[in-house]
Amino acid sequence: MSKYFISMKKKIQLFSLFHLLATVFGIGKIPYMPGSIASLLAIFVWLSLISYSYYLYLFTLIFFLIFGCYCCHKTSKHIGVHDHQSIVLDEFIGMWIALAGVPTSHWYCLALSFFLFRILDICKPWPINWLDKVMKGGIGIMIDDIAAGMLTSVILYVIL
Repeated sequence: MSKYFISMKKKIQLFSLFHLLATVFGIGKIPYMPGSIASLLAIFVWLSLISYSYYLYLFTLIFFLIFGCYCCHKTSKHIGVHDHQSIVLDEFIGMWIALAGVPTSHWYCLALSFFLFRILDICKPWPINWLDKVMKGGIGIMIDDIAAGMLTSVILYVIL
């Protein structure tokens, strides 16, 4: 099994734009917790985007939702594995969606959003697990994280 896993990792080609974006500039190739690291990085990128403009954040989010589905689809098709652990753009975008419900950028709000998002993304309660099983392709890779981000955003809005 590990030999098969290693051979799949070798197929990720960071010189390809699709692979580079799907792995969030190679973060997906980190051997331990690449999804959590991508989610954490998403917070810092989000902070820099909203410091310029909330509209810049929304535009970037929408762009990466659309283009990200295509990148994830192309990458998973090329490596032959649906939702491979190296593809972490879905966690990155899901975290940005989770942060949409954060009323302030205080550290405790950001930490709470991170932990809620990661718990929902890992545990995949209904309907997240259903979406993960039903949807295929690039949207199938991203939909569970989009749903986890939306649910996190709603929970944060209610709590805070």
